Amino acid sequence: MFSLKWLDAAKETYDELKAEAKEIVKTRSVKGKKKSTKQEGLFKQVHKALSLLSSNPKHPSLQTHVYPAIDNLYDPAQKVFEAYAQNQTPGAYRVFWCYGPGKKEITIIAITPYP
Repeated sequence: MFSLKWLDAAKETYDELKAEAKEIVKTRSVKGKKKSTKQEGLFKQVHKALSLLSSNPKHPSLQTHVYPAIDNLYDPAQKVFEAYAQNQTPGAYRVFWCYGPGKKEITIIAITPYP
C-alpha cells in the first residue's frame, strides 16, 4: 500500500468534487429521486481511481502511463504518470502523480479533465 500525498491544487479539486457530490446526494434524497447524477458518478470514479492507485499503481483499469509534459517535483530524473479516472467520456478525468517524496508514498499532482 502507498500513502497519498497531495499538492494543494489537487486536494482542492478532490474536495470540490466531493462537496458537490455530497450536496447533490442530499438534494436528491430530499426530492425523493433515486437515480444518481453525473457529478456523483464523477466523484465515485475519481475516488475509485485514487483507491486503486494507493493499492496498486499498475492496476490495469488505471491505464497508467508516463506523462512527459510535467516534471517530477522531487527528482527531475524520475517520471510523472497519468492514470485514468474515466475513459471514453468527453472531458474524461485524469489523475497526474509521481512517486515520492518518501518510500511507499505517491504524490497527487493534479486531478483534471482531459482536453
